[in-house]
Amino acid sequence: MVRPTQLLHPQRDPAPLRLAATVLLLRDSPDAQRPSIEVLMTRRSMTASFAPGAYVFPGGGIDAADAQMHGQATRRPTQSNLHLTQAIAAIRESFEELGVLLAHRADGSTVDASDIALLDRNAPLAPQCTLRGLTLGAADVFVLAHWITDRDLPRRFDVPFLVARMPEGQVPVADESEQFEPVWVRPADALARHEAGSFFIIFPTIRTLERLQAHADVQSVLDACAVNDQPLWTSCPRAGLMNGHESRHMEHEPPFGELALVSPDGQIVHSLDWQHERAVPLLKNVQRLTAPNPGFMTGPGTNSYVVGDPATGHIVIDPGPDDAAHIERLWRAAGGRIQAIVCTHSHPDHSPGAPRLQAMCVAAGLSRPPIMGLPSLPTARENSRFVPEHSLADGEQLVLSGRSGETTVSHTLEVIHTPGHAANHLCLLLIEDGLLFTGDHILNGSTTVIDPPDGSMGAYLESLDKLANRCHQNSVEFILPAHGYVLGDLKAGADEAGGPAEGGALRAIAQLKAHRLQREAKVARAMQAFPEGPADEWVRMAYDDVPERLWPVAKRSLMAHVERLQSLGGFNL
Repeated sequence: MVRPTQLLHPQRDPAPLRLAATVLLLRDSPDAQRPSIEVLMTRRSMTASFAPGAYVFPGGGIDAADAQMHGQATRRPTQSNLHLTQAIAAIRESFEELGVLLAHRADGSTVDASDIALLDRNAPLAPQCTLRGLTLGAADVFVLAHWITDRDLPRRFDVPFLVARMPEGQVPVADESEQFEPVWVRPADALARHEAGSFFIIFPTIRTLERLQAHADVQSVLDACAVNDQPLWTSCPRAGLMNGHESRHMEHEPPFGELALVSPDGQIVHSLDWQHERAVPLLKNVQRLTAPNPGFMTGPGTNSYVVGDPATGHIVIDPGPDDAAHIERLWRAAGGRIQAIVCTHSHPDHSPGAPRLQAMCVAAGLSRPPIMGLPSLPTARENSRFVPEHSLADGEQLVLSGRSGETTVSHTLEVIHTPGHAANHLCLLLIEDGLLFTGDHILNGSTTVIDPPDGSMGAYLESLDKLANRCHQNSVEFILPAHGYVLGDLKAGADEAGGPAEGGALRAIAQLKAHRLQREAKVARAMQAFPEGPADEWVRMAYDDVPERLWPVAKRSLMAHVERLQSLGGFNL
């Protein structure tokens, strides 16, 4: 857990959550020339307290009476009490707002416009159903997604997005008080109109419509939801600033973890723009300065980290390439007080800047910080030779300590030897705050290249297991990679129950390992199909989901998989 004393912004309690339910009424497009699904949307009142003027799906708050209508609704065997209540609430809301009722007559037939004409949309629904022998069709309503309103908003909802097929013989009619202008629209068209500025929709609606585009018809949507009878995704988004504007992100998107670290309570203050002119504060004791070496292999550039504070001095992790301007900015970010320089490995975008940074400290009349790391092995490429002044041992701890007022402050970095990407690769665990600095072993947005002979896929996977064990022991929630944003794959909405899910980094590591093993299985199938090769044919089959321009780089990791498969005895080539 990050120490509250190291957070950049004062802690605050987000607005309380209100229970609600929303339903996406779907139909197959009547246009045979453009087969697609269509979804029913309406425009909210311009005076609404939440998302005024936005086009939305019908829905509203869950009433206590909804839970009392279980006996008046159909139910699937796998439908929980909670999901049944939510389905009833959504059915009631779609009736009140649009005059659409998912219900059946006593003989099992579906209600139509003639039944709707006999009902009062402004009166309680339950007694009217009892009087006319109607049963709500809750068994036909499925949970598509679970959204929790962003932490920064003053009105927040815990709401399932449900889906159901629009009943035949009914026509939506807006209530003209909460909802206006009902419209059937293809997901792609709604998104295009929103982009053009003529169809305002909010973030959860956008992301939901984006996922609906993958379905060719209504039945495929219902079938996907029926598999486990659970939401296909759950999200409580986070927001930062991009180009000066709000930018919202779901848990699987690269910026999410960084926003969770910097603004855990939802303050929209953190800029997500990549720039190289200044250090970016992540915590009071952690700054990131990205080197101006963006490219195909480095993404936005190599992240150098400055750990510590004025009272303790600083440790610089990965000074990066020998770029004079970048090194000077690093020195200034630390106020010149650098106790040590640590290189996670010897590759040319990580370690060459260390001597220049050390020399700057000496030239300023300050103490000479030792250059630390692990020496490169003979298997390293010529441009990746590195000999540290102090060789770090696995488990060794680097401690920064000082007094701030009446308080002693410490920042402890523990060394974890993690061969795989490079034989001399190491990671660093900031124990007090549960942060893992992973160099190139774990990246955000891509998988690292494993290039034999200095790289080893077997060692890489074993190192992932080692990191997972250390993350479990220390409840590590965040991974700080050498390329890309902070990783923090937190369970959606976990903070609503009293705190982040334990070991957020564990899920990121598990997903990465699963991805590597899935790729290895594809490599094995390619080798079985073409036992004589060539390797380029294996790449074509095993990396068919990767752009062809990346295949030359992918070939390096493929050969690492081949090496591991051979070591396991599965292939003798």
